[in-house]
Amino acid sequence: MKLWAGRASGDINPALEAFNRSIGFDARMVKEDIQGSLAHAAMLGECGIISKEDAKMIETGLHSISADLANGSLAIDPSAEDVHTFVEAELTRRIGGAGKRLHTGRSRNDQVAADLRLYTKSALSALREQLKGLLETLDARIEGHRATVMPGYTHLQRAQPVTLALHLGAWHEMLARDCSRMEDAIRRMDECPLGAGALAGTTYPIDRTMTASVLGFARPCANTMDAVSDRDFVLETLSALSILMTHLSRMAEEVILWCSSEFGFAALPDAFATGSSIMPQKKNPDICELVRGKSGRVFGHLMGTLAMMKGLPLAYNKDMQEDKEALFDALDTVSACLEAFTPMMAAIVFNKDRMRAAAAEGFLNATDCADYLVKKGLPFREAYGIAGALVRDCAERGETLETLSIGEYRKHSVLFNEDIYELLNLENCVKRRGLL
Repeated sequence: MKLWAGRASGDINPALEAFNRSIGFDARMVKEDIQGSLAHAAMLGECGIISKEDAKMIETGLHSISADLANGSLAIDPSAEDVHTFVEAELTRRIGGAGKRLHTGRSRNDQVAADLRLYTKSALSALREQLKGLLETLDARIEGHRATVMPGYTHLQRAQPVTLALHLGAWHEMLARDCSRMEDAIRRMDECPLGAGALAGTTYPIDRTMTASVLGFARPCANTMDAVSDRDFVLETLSALSILMTHLSRMAEEVILWCSSEFGFAALPDAFATGSSIMPQKKNPDICELVRGKSGRVFGHLMGTLAMMKGLPLAYNKDMQEDKEALFDALDTVSACLEAFTPMMAAIVFNKDRMRAAAAEGFLNATDCADYLVKKGLPFREAYGIAGALVRDCAERGETLETLSIGEYRKHSVLFNEDIYELLNLENCVKRRGLL
C-alpha cells in the first residue's frame, strides 16, 4: 500500500508509478533512513507520544533490518516507491502494528531532507579525507623538488624561472581551499530537518533538539518550511565539487603537457598510462584525460540542479527528487578521480634536467637583467628596453644571456660588469626570490 493511499481511490497508472518511483537511486540512503528512524522512534518514546514498548519494538525491528541488509539475507524491494516506504513496510511486516506508529509526527518531506543531509555529511567527510591524501602526496613531492628549477609560464609562454616545488605548491594551495570549502559546506548543513513535518511542524509534543543530538547534528533547522524545501546544501556541495574538479582538470592538463615529447618535463610509469591499438610507440595519459573530461560531468550536475531549484515555490515540490541522482553521481565521480589521481601523482617521474634546460633556453632571467641595471641607477623602463635588446641579440646569435660576452653587454650599457653572470644564474634568480 502507498503511504498516501488514503486520499486516492483505485490503482495508480503503472507508467506513472514507474515514473514516480525513486527506489532505484535513493536506496543508497537506507542506512541513513534507518538511522533517522531510530532517532525519531527513540524521541517519540521518550516524549510519551508512543509507548516505550512500541519504541523498543521499532528499535529492535530496525536493527534487524539493518543487520539483514548487511549480511545479504534481505534485499531492497525494487518495486517499492522509495527507500522510506521500503523500510516502513518491512518494519511493519516484522513487528506488526507498532511499525505503523513510526511515522507519527513525521512526513516524508522532513524524513528525506534528514536522510539526504546525513548522507551528504558523511560522503563529503569521506571525500575530504581522500583529498587530504592527495594533499599529503603533494607535500611529499614538494619536499623532494625544492631545488628543481623549471620555467614558470604566463600565457603558456616561458616567463620566469621558478622551482617545481613552487609549481606543485600552487596546486596544493588550490586543493587546500577545496578542502576548506568542503568543511564549510559540512558545517552549514549540520542542522536537522526532522520535526518540520510536511512544512508546518507538528502538533505532537516532540523534542527536536533530542532528535538532532542523537543524529549528530549541531542543532535543529530554525524554520520548518526552509527545513523541507532547502537544498542549498546540495548546491553548495555540488559547487565545492565543481571547483575541485576545475583544479583537478587544470592539474591534469599540465601533466598531459609535461608528459608530451614537446615538453618532456615528466613521464608516467606504465601502471598509470595506456597504449595505442595501432601505434606501438604511444603512451597515453588516460587518467589525466578522464579527469579532465569528467569535470564537465560534475559541472553539468551543478548547472542542472541550479536550474531545477530556481523556480520552485515554497515548500517541498516533487522536482526536488531530481537532486539525488545528480548529487550521488557527482560524489562518486570525484571520489573515483581522487582514487586514481593520488597514486598517479605519487608515481609520476619528473625530468629535472629537461626542466632546467627549458628554463635556460627561454631568457627567463631577462627581468633579473633589467633589475640589475635598475639597482645601478637606471630607470626601469630604460633598463627594460636594454634587456629586451640583449634578448634580441642573443636570439640572433644563438646565445643565451649567460653565454653572451661581457663586451656585447657593454655595447648596450657601460653599467654591466662581470658580476652579471653570477646574477643571471638561474639558481641565483630563484634564490633571490626566496624559492630556494
